[in-house]
Amino acid sequence: MSYNPSNILASFPDERSVAGPFTGAYQTLGSVISGLPIMVIFDNQSTVSVEVSLNGTSTWKTFAVGEALVLDMRANKGKADSFSFPIGTQVYVKGTAGTGSFRMSLVTG
Repeated sequence: MSYNPSNILASFPDERSVAGPFTGAYQTLGSVISGLPIMVIFDNQSTVSVEVSLNGTSTWKTFAVGEALVLDMRANKGKADSFSFPIGTQVYVKGTAGTGSFRMSLVTG
């Protein structure tokens, strides 16, 4: 099987985290997303439930203690730039007190 080297994208791993104790208000989870995510892993490594928001005002998903979510933005679709978080998306997290951290790991193209 051969491959076309011109179809290979440069991939860049990136990790962001917010450590407890959480403030009870939305906090930014690192900086804005600067490349199209290929793979995103949300991982609640804290001792409290954590809400995730993509706009800082409404909850997209609540992660229970120890819960993780893997989003494969290209699963079985090849290169699909239209199925991704837009460049410039800011992710926010909200929890109250607790210890540990909430992490988001990205591979962007």
